[in-house]
Order: sequence, then structure tokens, then C-alpha cells
Amino acid sequence: MFQLNNKTAIVTGGGSGIGKAVALLFAKQGAEVHIVDLNETRGNATIQEIKQANGKAFMHPCDVSIQQKVKEVFNKIGTLDILVNSAGISHIGNLENTSEKDFDRLYSVNVKGVFNCMQPAIAIMKKNKKGVILNLASIANNVGLGDRFAYSMTKGAVYAMTLSVAKDYVHEGIRCNCISPARVHTPFVDDFIKKNYPGKEDEMFKKLSKSQPIGRMAKPEEIAALILYLCSDEASFITGCDYPIDGGFIKLNN
Repeated sequence: MFQLNNKTAIVTGGGSGIGKAVALLFAKQGAEVHIVDLNETRGNATIQEIKQANGKAFMHPCDVSIQQKVKEVFNKIGTLDILVNSAGISHIGNLENTSEKDFDRLYSVNVKGVFNCMQPAIAIMKKNKKGVILNLASIANNVGLGDRFAYSMTKGAVYAMTLSVAKDYVHEGIRCNCISPARVHTPFVDDFIKKNYPGKEDEMFKKLSKSQPIGRMAKPEEIAALILYLCSDEASFITGCDYPIDGGFIKLNN
């Protein structure tokens, strides 16, 4: 089950965190993986891991917020069965202390970046009469999170775009879903804690871990496993859905 043999997959943000876990797992399951990432060094490191395990993978340095660059990458790849939009950035702040610059920066990557990737993907998938798109949303589009105004805005948009694409292209053989993770232990989280809570790293890590009722953060590999299922043929009856993967955060914290 869950084999991806003879499938071509694009994973944005595949150089680290959830995207890296997805790229590694997809390659293990037989897919030809194309990583689209701004950080060429991290992306190439993931590619090397895949190749060392006898997988097939390629790196495409690209800023997903720049539409023309994204189109060039997709045209170069040519064919596509699966798109996973994992690239994203975060920001701490409420409405009042979020600057226009910060708001635009998050929008350009988390919203426009997803749009930029889905548009050429849909064009390819329509020609093939099949395809799967999986977007990374967040618990932030389901519940209110303190000091996450701009981030929540972007993930709400991702959720809405997912439903729209699923509706518009269901008769084209294209499925589109999203998942809503709670906190996941990635290098991004470690860097965030180090930057914002210097000297209190251990204390904040434990605090953030315990915010999930299950008592810990998710592992990137756990998120990747759900993504694999939703992108596999075994999930061919699923479209237009959001899947929380949150250690009980949404339902059990109330």
C-alpha cells in the first residue's frame, strides 16, 4: 500500500522540517521527487540523502513568492502527479504590532507562494486528467492562536484556496486537500525558540510541547505519513478536506 512508483512529485520547502520528511518518504515509496526550496544548501542535503538510499530526486532553487521563477521550474520539470505545498514562514505578533512589511512578507510566501505553485500544477494535471495537491494549513485556521495574526491569516487563506481548487477541479480528476498540524519539532521551531527566548530554550520547549494535550510536539515523519496517505491512490475518494494532526489540540483543549 501507499506506493508512489512511476509518480512525479514536487515538494516545496523540501530542504528541512516537514517538507524534508515528505521528500524522503515519497522517494522511499518510489516517487521521483523534485524539491523546490529557497535554501539550496539544505535542499541539496535532502537530495543526497535520497540518492544515498537509491532514490531519485532533483533540486530546484526557487523563491516561491516569485511567479515567473516558479513557472520556469514547473516548465522544466514538465510532468507532475503530486504537489505538496510545504514552504512557509511564520511571525509573532497581534494585529497592532504586525507591521505592513511583516504582513506582506507572510502573504507573499504562505499565500501567494501556494497560488504560484498550484496554478502551473493545475495546468499540467488537467492535461493528464489526474493529480493530487496537498497544502500545509495549520491549527491556526481552526482556532484562535495568540500573537499569530498574520500567520493565521495566511493559513486561513490556504484552507479556503484548498476548498476552492477541490471544488473547481473535481471533475478533472484532480484532488486537493490540506492538513492542519499543531506544533511540529523541526529546525524552524528550534531556531524560533533560540531567537525569541534566549537563555530559556529548555523551558520554552517544554512549555510549547505541553500545549498539545498529548504532551509533546509532533515529529515531521508523523506529518509526512498522513501526507503520504492523502497523496496515494488509496485516498482516491478524498478531496476538499482538512485533516487536523494536532495531538488533540483543537478538540481537547476546550
